[in-house]
Amino acid sequence: MIEAQEFVEAARARGFSWYAGVPCTFLTPLINYVQQDPALRYLSMANEGDAVALIAGVTLGGGAARRGVAMMQNSGLGNAVSPLTSLTWTFRLPQLLIITWRGQPGITDEPQHALMGPITPALLQLMEIPWEDFPASREGLAPALDRAVAHMARSGRPYALVMPKGRVAAFALKGDAAPPRGRPGCTARLDSVRTVTTALPSRTDALREVLAMAGRSDTVVLASTGFCGRELYALEDRPNHFYMVGSMGCVTALALGLALSRPDLRVLALDGDGAALMRMGTLATVGAYAPANLWHLLLDNAAHDSTGAQATVSPCISFAGIAAACGYASAEQAADTARLTAWMLAEAAPGPRFMCLRTRTGAPQDLPRPKLAPAEVRERLMRHIGTGAGVAA
Repeated sequence: MIEAQEFVEAARARGFSWYAGVPCTFLTPLINYVQQDPALRYLSMANEGDAVALIAGVTLGGGAARRGVAMMQNSGLGNAVSPLTSLTWTFRLPQLLIITWRGQPGITDEPQHALMGPITPALLQLMEIPWEDFPASREGLAPALDRAVAHMARSGRPYALVMPKGRVAAFALKGDAAPPRGRPGCTARLDSVRTVTTALPSRTDALREVLAMAGRSDTVVLASTGFCGRELYALEDRPNHFYMVGSMGCVTALALGLALSRPDLRVLALDGDGAALMRMGTLATVGAYAPANLWHLLLDNAAHDSTGAQATVSPCISFAGIAAACGYASAEQAADTARLTAWMLAEAAPGPRFMCLRTRTGAPQDLPRPKLAPAEVRERLMRHIGTGAGVAA
């Protein structure tokens, strides 16, 4: 058994200073230790996939100079499969994973772990994520972390430590571990836009406005998977663009990680209604940690447009109302691009800004796909924002 301090300090010496995850009793000592050190960051995430995506955003903003750890119980590993297979693997955004081994063969555990326990190693192998047991002794720490760092630097992909029961000694939590901020008062503009009689703008109309307003060198635009990223690319390809592929619903967590780790940047997340519905817990996380340099624009056409325009349930809810309730500094919903322009030009707010812009379905014919490979898109963006070297190409 090791002490929490021994692991965290050995990891810190190798550049790991950001932690995000969903708790497990096995992880409690590490979480408690990290939360009590003001030089480290622990972010409590709504689900395990968001933790992976957020740490990917931290890596995007910092490279080897700002490494991150995503922590989760293996029962939630399934929630992280999408970003692990189509974000971190595809874009080569490395991170250390600590995955607890509930239901480990030979160990008596709760019935819900009876299947996941035995198949955890196989799942990691299928995802091409090298793994080893979490070190059982102080002497094993440095070699394990060095193997992880070497793999991450060589491949640009995650490495996992699988933690059996009883590997880390208890460490008590002292003081308040709530998100480090007070809730700002939200200025919500919640006009009814479900009954507008004027023609809705197209997604292309909205993206043209974004391009007109996002030309500053300190602005980064992260576009959700599907037609959103492809249309943005077709209109104009810029080095400050990140075109997400796969990882549906993860663009906002990715943007949150980038915004928190790089407060010198203006980060604009382009989301879609189907993607936002998939991971609505991310709105609560954004509102809780409240970076003032994050703009969240949700283009809502009430459809999964990229897969045939099948309807979503977005007409039944108010995304802006949800964002306001989650603690965004401002939240608006609109149905015209004039409001979008005004929103992007608005004075600084004490926290993240949200807009839901209603758009109509449809996309230009024969939309191109980016000619750059995903890893090249990532590398170009990191060069543009001055991220340090250390992520494999």
